[in-house]
Amino acid sequence: MLLVIIRVTLLSMPRSYSPVTREAIRLLGGQVALARRERRMGVRELAERAGTSPPTVRKIERGDPQVTIGIAFEVAAVVGVVLFDPDPDARAAEARRVDDHLALLPRRVRARRVDDDF
Repeated sequence: MLLVIIRVTLLSMPRSYSPVTREAIRLLGGQVALARRERRMGVRELAERAGTSPPTVRKIERGDPQVTIGIAFEVAAVVGVVLFDPDPDARAAEARRVDDHLALLPRRVRARRVDDDF
């Protein structure tokens, strides 16, 4: 019984994010809001097109870090926010470069042991 209470408490604790992450999320949200308004698109219409709800679109535009990355990217794509290089060939080349680099690295990484005994 005690374990259940502790687990629920840990899951409900707010997550902290680095300043860089918060800035990036706010920037993406601002870009989405700007693109939506420039297209004279309402929140409800954007939500329908992206397959999500109006409250989720509002969260993205406010920079809420709790929105899943897939939904945030989909909403951004629907209003035309460029997430990566707009050229499909350049994106494909970058994806191949990343895949090639990952192929050279081990699949699993073990944490380094730190000997901090003085």
